Amino acid sequence: MEWSDLRVFLAVAREGTLGAAARKLGQSQPTMGRRLRELERALGQTLFQRTADGFVLTDEGASVLAHAERMEEEADALAREVVGQDRQLDGLLRISSSDWFGAHLLTPVLAEFARLQPRVVVELLTDARLYSLPRREADIAFRITPFDEAEVISRRLMHIAYGVYVRADSSFAPRPGDGRGTPLITMDTAFGGMPDAVWLKKMMPNAHIVSRSNNREVQARMCAEGAGIAVLPRPLADSMTGLRLIDLGTPPPGRDTFVGYHRDLKRLVRLRALLDLLIERLAN
Repeated sequence: MEWSDLRVFLAVAREGTLGAAARKLGQSQPTMGRRLRELERALGQTLFQRTADGFVLTDEGASVLAHAERMEEEADALAREVVGQDRQLDGLLRISSSDWFGAHLLTPVLAEFARLQPRVVVELLTDARLYSLPRREADIAFRITPFDEAEVISRRLMHIAYGVYVRADSSFAPRPGDGRGTPLITMDTAFGGMPDAVWLKKMMPNAHIVSRSNNREVQARMCAEGAGIAVLPRPLADSMTGLRLIDLGTPPPGRDTFVGYHRDLKRLVRLRALLDLLIERLAN
């Protein structure tokens, strides 16, 4: 039994299909299928039921899953321990953040860091998905909610103000408390409970939604094109041309941003150097 085959097993169990698991691990689908069959042969058990909708764990597979996850935790802990002792300012750092935050706030700092430390490669992943720090899917993560993992060291980094925007050359003046006839650009239904989306609905209960998106830059571009008004992070909207801030009497709620990394990496020099620069440039 090979540990690498157990990683294949874990990927298939989590992704549900061989193709998705192959993309996750960066391997070909035939290779993944062959290694999974080798693992089943080594264990003498059928680990998955192959269905039209994907791979479903058998009872034996569910039993193996619990052990494989514990093995993964130990393997990842070993990798973090070894990496965490690295004293060199070279190597890779993987960072996770939302799309607009990465593009508008992190990128200038990362460009400065690249000039200071050209041997460190910073990989920025902008995604709505929460990347796992314990599994080393990311080394540093930025989130709008506090971290709740016991093994993660985190701190509040900054408070981001939000504002209501309209196309710059528009004479449109929405009426707060009513909003009748006002076209709104807002979050998609999955993120409809976010504070700014709830605030906007409360301020303009009779407005009508013309566009939804989970991407703040898409919302900002729709607003700049004149599709409607939008609540946007001010660092994003104020950096774009074609938008104008409007006053509805009270500002929308802002959001705190938190930064975190795994405690095993606290001695990693390149991580510390980047984190110190990010805190110096962004913290408030």
